[in-house]
Amino acid sequence: MNKSANPGDFSLWSIAVPAFGPSLLFGIGEGAILPIIPLSARDLGSSLAGAALVVALIGIGSLVSNIPASLMTAKFGERLSMMGAAGLSLIALMLCGFSPNLLVFGAGVFLIGAAAAVFNLARQSYLTEAVPPLMRARAMSTLGGVGRIGLFAGPFIGALVIHLVGLQGAYWVAAVAIGAAGVLAWWLPDLVSGNGPAPKGPMPTVRSLIIANRRLFLTIGIGVILVSAVRSARQVVVPLWADNLGLDPAATSLIYGLSGAIDMLVFYPAGKVMDKKGRNWVAVPSMTLMGIALLLMPLTTGAGSLLLVALLIGFGNGIGSGMIMTLGADYSPRHGRAQFLGIWRFLSDCGGSSGPAILAGLTAVVSLSFGIAATGILGLAAAAVLGYWVPRSRPATPGQ
Repeated sequence: MNKSANPGDFSLWSIAVPAFGPSLLFGIGEGAILPIIPLSARDLGSSLAGAALVVALIGIGSLVSNIPASLMTAKFGERLSMMGAAGLSLIALMLCGFSPNLLVFGAGVFLIGAAAAVFNLARQSYLTEAVPPLMRARAMSTLGGVGRIGLFAGPFIGALVIHLVGLQGAYWVAAVAIGAAGVLAWWLPDLVSGNGPAPKGPMPTVRSLIIANRRLFLTIGIGVILVSAVRSARQVVVPLWADNLGLDPAATSLIYGLSGAIDMLVFYPAGKVMDKKGRNWVAVPSMTLMGIALLLMPLTTGAGSLLLVALLIGFGNGIGSGMIMTLGADYSPRHGRAQFLGIWRFLSDCGGSSGPAILAGLTAVVSLSFGIAATGILGLAAAAVLGYWVPRSRPATPGQ
């Protein structure tokens, strides 16, 4: 699949199916099982704390698999890597759906996270090559937005099948969706970059890339960790604070769903702003809005005020869709791109894993309101770090 040398001749529609189709299907599969995993763990005899730990295995699996995923993508290419990830997911789903005990179930959940790391890195690497740099943010924002649409739709599809066949139905929905993503990946041709032949010479190692880009990882990389920490924590603060206010589960679900809907609606305009104005024009407002909203949340006293704050969180997170992927693509070198993106995703997952842990620790030591407010301060810190280090205009990238 060649891309035009002239960005004006390029349309995202020309790569819509290969770039975004598998991600939508994979997102639907993940979304179908995410609400069910803790319930399945409880059915297998897990405690509440144990069920939470089982859910965390998805993030742990992704975290430890990012670097191996980058090496796999560099060696076998995006198409074969996606097919392999889909195959691994199907094995993992069988382990989860037919697990005789909690240990086997936990292994399946861990493998789902590992497969997601391979799949997501292959998608990002593909888009970085396939899309002209002047449209890169729109492509990455759309990739992030499509994944969120899948995660949003998956639970509803899963709920329908669960109603018909029971809890295992969610795993069947996931198997069909992720299997379809693998078939679509198999059907697609390997990417042929319009940037010309790949650079010659030995492939750089992960260690050499870390050394060569250490200043980047210690500056913008810190911002990436903070962004991911706030984003992951924001997924649990709304239901936790709603429960603290005494709201019933139906009201909590409605508020959470409306926040997610706002999140999904604004990804493409935000990507266009990043392409036209620069990454900073979205990165800083995104984290500032989320930080302010999280600081306001402990001041809410009922469903109405909590809804307004949740909508602000959803808007702030939505305009930042694809932001981390875009920055990673901007700074990734053409030679060793997959390995660089693996390191970048590792940083992001470190933040994603630490966000809920920080919230839980501060809640246990002080209070829930203090933990939420501290998360808001992390959001403002992320805005400050990105505002200082990310150029106000779109950076000239090594990968161009």
